[in-house]
Amino acid sequence: MMDIHALRSRLAARGMRLLAGPGDTADAGVLLPRGVFRILICRISHSLGNTLLITPLLQEIEAIWPGAEVDIVSRNPIAPEIFRGYACVRDVICLPRRGLRHPLALLRCLRRLQRAEYDLAIDTDPRSQTGRALLLRSRAHYKLGFAGERKSGEISCAVSPDEAPRHNGQYPVYLLRSALRRAAMPYPPLDLRLNPSERESGAQVLARLAAQAAPGCGRRGVIGVFANATGAKLLSPAWWREFMPAIDAHFSEFAIVEIVPMNAVSMLDSRYPAYYSSHVRKLASVLSQLSLLICLDCGVMHLARASGTRTAAIFTQTDIAEWGPYGEGATVVDAAGLSAEQAAQALIATASIDVVGEPADAARVA
Repeated sequence: MMDIHALRSRLAARGMRLLAGPGDTADAGVLLPRGVFRILICRISHSLGNTLLITPLLQEIEAIWPGAEVDIVSRNPIAPEIFRGYACVRDVICLPRRGLRHPLALLRCLRRLQRAEYDLAIDTDPRSQTGRALLLRSRAHYKLGFAGERKSGEISCAVSPDEAPRHNGQYPVYLLRSALRRAAMPYPPLDLRLNPSERESGAQVLARLAAQAAPGCGRRGVIGVFANATGAKLLSPAWWREFMPAIDAHFSEFAIVEIVPMNAVSMLDSRYPAYYSSHVRKLASVLSQLSLLICLDCGVMHLARASGTRTAAIFTQTDIAEWGPYGEGATVVDAAGLSAEQAAQALIATASIDVVGEPADAARVA
């Protein structure tokens, strides 16, 4: 039986081809670097991780056009908070998550989009049909996106995804560099751009939490554990009960704090001091002060990386090369087929070096 999401994606692609025609199948045009001041980014996702993964693109834009302004179209209602640290971002247009159920709100957003003129509009996702539709409707002189059978409509600058890096944090930067024929160089990191006041506030909160840990813990720092994820990526409470004893024993000189998910329910049986916040930047400020975050494949994993936090992620379902924690200081445990105890030992073997020294090269995902 076909997955409902795959069916919806296929129907959307067919609808787009009927409306806009087939997409470009090869590189088309070269984007000129001069005269670009008004930029639109189309990243149509409601997830925290996907939204954070365009912060490297914002840094690339700042480096190329330091005097430009950027508008972003997103389906994530907290996108304005995520991009608050970027002075180049002028406006964030938040589409309703289910536009067909909220046609008036959707129409207002589309009108806002179409009133603006842009020198450059970018569709960052090689698969999104909604992003391509908005790109085509935008009033932009240059329209940049990926070529291929999954896309519809002809645009002025189409880049083949065939040679693109695997990681989704690098995809949008590769797209822009390819259009500009820029030389290869290190990719920018994820960066929420927390300010010093936010980081200091996080340090104060974490100090109070560490004080609640068992005597003798916390001498070398604080380790956070976020045990939540969506769908099949979520591991059971029983799995975590088997996993945590090895972590407790190995990291006995660190205080362990649970980061509680949005449903405000402990995933670790309330065994540890816990922190909860529904505000993304407050949560990030606390994450930024951790010695290490242990987590599953989730948006908070990307938030920790965007806060500069060393992260050890446990993957069981998703493609690590495409979605793993991004950049220096990130390690991954491929726990598919492993018991919880085996996963804990695998994490200890890689992340123990990460906490006290340099991360192990073999464990990096960049």
